[in-house]
Amino acid sequence: MRVSMSWLTELVDVGVPARELAERLDMTGTAVEAVHETGESLDGVVVGHILTRERHPEADKLWVTTVDVGDGTLRTIVCGAQNFDAGDKVPVALPGAVLPGGLEIKKAKLRGVVSEGMNCSARELGIGEDHEGLMILPPDAPVGVPFAEWYGAGDTVLELEITPNRPDCLSMAGVAREVGAVLGVPAKVPASQPVESGEEAAAACSVTITDADLCPRYAARIIRGVKVAPSPAWLADKVAAAGARPINNVVDVTNYVMFELGQPLHAFDLDKLAADSNGRVAITVRTARSGETLRTLDGVDRQLRSDTLLICDSSGPVALAGVMGGESTEVSETTVDVLLESACFDPASISRTSRSLGLVSEASMRFERTVDRTGCVAALDRAAALIAEVAGGQVAPGVVDEYPAPLQPRLLTLRLARVRGVLGIDLGAEEVAGILRSLGCDVEMGPESLQVTVPSFRPDIEREIDLIEEVLRIWGMERVEPTLPGGRGRIGMLTREQSLRERIGDVMRACGLNETMTYAFGDPRDPERCCMPFAEGELPVELLNPMSTEQAVLRRSLLPGLLASVSYNQRRGVSDVHLYEMGSVFWTSEGRKQPKERTMLAGVLAGAWHPPAWNAPAVPLDFFDGKGVIENLFRELAIPKLRVRACDAGHLQPGRAAEVLAGGEVLGWLGEVHPAVLERFEAHAPVVAFELDVRALVRLAADARPFVEPPRHPAVELDLAIVVDESVTAEEVERAIRSAGGKLLAETHLFDVYRGNGVEMGKKSLAFALEYRVPDRTLTAQEVESAHERLVRKVTTSVGGTLRS
Repeated sequence: MRVSMSWLTELVDVGVPARELAERLDMTGTAVEAVHETGESLDGVVVGHILTRERHPEADKLWVTTVDVGDGTLRTIVCGAQNFDAGDKVPVALPGAVLPGGLEIKKAKLRGVVSEGMNCSARELGIGEDHEGLMILPPDAPVGVPFAEWYGAGDTVLELEITPNRPDCLSMAGVAREVGAVLGVPAKVPASQPVESGEEAAAACSVTITDADLCPRYAARIIRGVKVAPSPAWLADKVAAAGARPINNVVDVTNYVMFELGQPLHAFDLDKLAADSNGRVAITVRTARSGETLRTLDGVDRQLRSDTLLICDSSGPVALAGVMGGESTEVSETTVDVLLESACFDPASISRTSRSLGLVSEASMRFERTVDRTGCVAALDRAAALIAEVAGGQVAPGVVDEYPAPLQPRLLTLRLARVRGVLGIDLGAEEVAGILRSLGCDVEMGPESLQVTVPSFRPDIEREIDLIEEVLRIWGMERVEPTLPGGRGRIGMLTREQSLRERIGDVMRACGLNETMTYAFGDPRDPERCCMPFAEGELPVELLNPMSTEQAVLRRSLLPGLLASVSYNQRRGVSDVHLYEMGSVFWTSEGRKQPKERTMLAGVLAGAWHPPAWNAPAVPLDFFDGKGVIENLFRELAIPKLRVRACDAGHLQPGRAAEVLAGGEVLGWLGEVHPAVLERFEAHAPVVAFELDVRALVRLAADARPFVEPPRHPAVELDLAIVVDESVTAEEVERAIRSAGGKLLAETHLFDVYRGNGVEMGKKSLAFALEYRVPDRTLTAQEVESAHERLVRKVTTSVGGTLRS
C-alpha cells in the first residue's frame, strides 16, 4: 500500500517527520517497507512541448520528435512511446539529469539519429507506476519550467506492508485512522453527498442477487450526462501517487475512492448495458453457466468456470465480479450515462476467480481480504459526487441497494482486570476506552468492564484478547517493562520430544549438514515435478489467498524446497551443498475440515564433502553418504534394528533408492535424486536426499542406551566370501548370516563387493567379516569351526549362493 504523505496530511494532522512516523507505525505492527522521497532527483527535468513527431527512418517503433524546452533551442529527441501526438506537453529530461534509480541522461545516437534528452513516463520520474507511455501534461503546463516546481513533485511516499487480517489499512482513510490512534490526534473520513436531480435511479436499473453468501450487498447509482475527459491534475496526481495509471476522469474517480476509502468501485457505460423495452437495465449477480465466456478490459477472452461470480445484464456477463470489468461495457470517450457499482463479494470466491484466471488487481486484492459491506453506499455517494464535479452530469435520485445479508455488529466485553492481568500494566478505564475509540470502536463504560462494539471494518477483532492486543499495540509494546514470570516451585525444562528434536539437530550438524528453513507454501506442480504423487485419497491443501500461483498450496514434502535451495546455491557457484530441515508437511482428504499435518526431517547432500586438494580429488557424494548420516542418527537416538531396504521410487534413481525401516515400520526414504527431477529444478547431480517421520523417530528413540560391558574374552574373526546373483542384496545376505550365526556370532559387517575375473557374469561376490564371541569364556576352535560350517551351509542355501574359492 503506497501512502502519499501529502494526501495523508489532508486526513490527519501528522505533525512528525515521515521517517519518525514510519518508526512509530513499525512499532504498532504496520510494517513500513520503504520511504520514497519523490521529486528529489528531478533536477534537469523540465516541461517540454512536442512540436513534431516523425517516424524514425531506421526503426518502425521509434519516433523522432522536435521539442521546445523553453531555452530558445529546439531539441531533437528520439522516443519509443506510442501514446503521444504533436502538440502534447511532456516532462523532458535534459542531458546531465540523473533520474530516480541512477539513470544519467546523455546526448547519444539512437539508430543514427542524435537524441538530445529523453521524454519521460511517470515511473521514470519516480512519481507513479505507469510506464506504458509518456506522462502527458495538461495543455496549460508552462514550457521550460522545472517539472518538480510545476508538478509539486516533492512528496514522501510510505510503502506499507499490510497483513491479510487488516483490510481496513488498504485505504488512505484507514491508514489515517491508524496514524491518528498512534499519534493521539483525530482523523477524518472523507464523505460527500451528491446533489440529485432527474429521474429516479430505480427507474433505470434493478439488481438481483442469486446467492447472498457470494454477494451480501450490491448497490448502484446512475449519473447522466457526463463528459469523459482527462482528469484534473489533483485527481490524476493522487491516483498516480497511489500507484495506478490515470485513465480518464470517470475511471480515475472510481480508483481514487477505492484508494481513499478501501471500497472498490466499477463504472459501466449505461448505454452499452442491455435494457428492456422501457430502457431499464436488469443487473444480476450470479455464477457462470456452462460454456460462458467474457472478454475482459485487457482484451482477453476468458473461459469461465462454473464457480466464477459474474455481473450480468439480460444479454449475459458484463464483468468478473470483484476482479475486472468487461470490454463491451467499459467507459470511453463516447460515454454519456454511467451506472456506478459498489458491492461486496465473498473473499474465497474472488480469490478462486483471480487465481484461476491469473488476474490480480487492486480491487481483487481488497475483496480477497474482506471489504466492509456497511461502507458500500457511502463510497458510492462519494464517487457520484466527485464524478459530477469533474465530469459534469446529473446524479439520479436514490440508490438501488440490494442488501440481503445485513451485517450484525459484534459486541464484546472487555474486563479491565483481564487487561491488567495480560499486559502487566495498570491502565485506567478512560485510557483503554480512549484507545479503542481512536480505532473506531464504540465503547460504553462500566464499573469493572467495557462494552465494546467492534467497527465493521475490523473483521480481525473477534475476542476479548483481540481488544487487549489493540490496546497494547497503540499504548506501546516497547513501554512494557520486562519482568520475569512468576512460578514458585516450578522448574522450566524441555519435554521429551523437544529434547529429542534438539538431539536430531545436533546429529545433523555433527554430520556436516547445515540447518535451513524453506517456505511451507508450495507450487501445485511440485508433486509432478518431483514424481511424488499423492497417495490414493490424499488431496493438496489449497490456500484461499496465496501470495502467488507458485505458493498456492501447503507443501506435501520438504524435498522441493530443499532442491530449490540446492539449485539456488549451485547457480551461484556453490557446488557443495549439505542442508537439512525439520518442518511440517500437509495434506487433506475429501470431506475433511482441517488438514493433516506431520513433522518431517529431510536432508540433501550435493557435490562432495570437501573441495579438491592438490593431492586428492573431490569425492562425489553418493547413496552411502546419505545412509551414513541416517546410521549416525539412529545410533545417537538408540533406535535398534535399522534396515535400509531397496525400493522403487519415481523421484529416486533406480538401484539407488531405499526405504528406511525400524521397529517393523517404514520411517521414510533415502536415495539419489533422479536426474530428470534435478533437471526440472535446474540442479546438478549428484544429489542424495532423505526424508524421515520425526514423530516415528521420537517414538522409537530410547531415553538411554543399554549398558554393554566391555568383552573380557577374545573373539575369533573369520571372513566369509559368498557368490550370489546380482538381484540378491547385501542386506538379505547379512540377515541370513545373523539368523544362522546363533548366540556365538557377535558381529558381522560387509567389507567388500567384487565383480570381475573368477566371478561369472550376472553374479557378485560379497565378503563379510564375522566375529564369534561369548561373554563368559573363550571359544574353542572346534566350537567356532562347527558354528561356522553350520552358518555357511544355512546361508548358501537361504540366498542361493556359493562360497567363493
